[in-house]
Amino acid sequence: MTTTRRDLVAAAAVAASIASAAQAQPAGPAPRTAPARNIVLVHGAFADGSGWRGVHADLTARGYRVSIVQNPLTSLADDVAATRRVLARQDGPTILVGHSYGGTVITEAGNDPKVVGLVYVAAFAPDAGQSTGEQLAVIPPPPEFVIEPQADGFGFLNLDRFKAGFAADLSDADAAFLRDSQVPIAMSAFGERVSQAAWRSRPSWAVVPAQDRAIDPRLLHQTARRIGAETLELQGSHVVFIAQPRPVADVIDRAARGLRRAAE
Repeated sequence: MTTTRRDLVAAAAVAASIASAAQAQPAGPAPRTAPARNIVLVHGAFADGSGWRGVHADLTARGYRVSIVQNPLTSLADDVAATRRVLARQDGPTILVGHSYGGTVITEAGNDPKVVGLVYVAAFAPDAGQSTGEQLAVIPPPPEFVIEPQADGFGFLNLDRFKAGFAADLSDADAAFLRDSQVPIAMSAFGERVSQAAWRSRPSWAVVPAQDRAIDPRLLHQTARRIGAETLELQGSHVVFIAQPRPVADVIDRAARGLRRAAE
């Protein structure tokens, strides 16, 4: 073998090694040369995308292109696939927003190269190898939040405690509509583990409702600190994005413009 051929073979081996190592690494953040103009909103369990109506109206008025995912809530894998389907339609850098269990969904789906930032609204953010249920077990939910599993493996929220546990700051009429239109979730989805946590490679923001009775605010604050999120605490319930769409939209706008506090 000539020296030239040995050099070529060695170079090829090094290149293959580098390519293999790159494939094994988490996906890095997408290049960001300008503010993101695309926003994708992901709802959580027991609800659908219509709850984002106020946030959608606010952000579109600011000039953003806003898309809303309708999760089937049949499994974490199905919900991630639904989110990726919407991400595929975006034409550039995108901010991915998740509420509650939707935070788990964006933690997995947020590894898409178009995603340049994550916003967690009263949301879970498991690490790789961790499930929603395992994160929830760290600090259990308040007693007002009661899930009733059904014989087919799906779960609804208890009707009598729905407003207290899910939507305490909404009017009786609005809370009743959410209660009566709730979407059941496959309970097995809470046990599915995240394979790659997007918050490890994307900047994150968090909105924590101080009166959340579905996820203990202590867990939400603990989660926000763990993922290094810039955090806003609001006086509100688990569905603070419905009751107070403007400040939630402000956080999403801040994320889209790539702004972080000077101290960070």
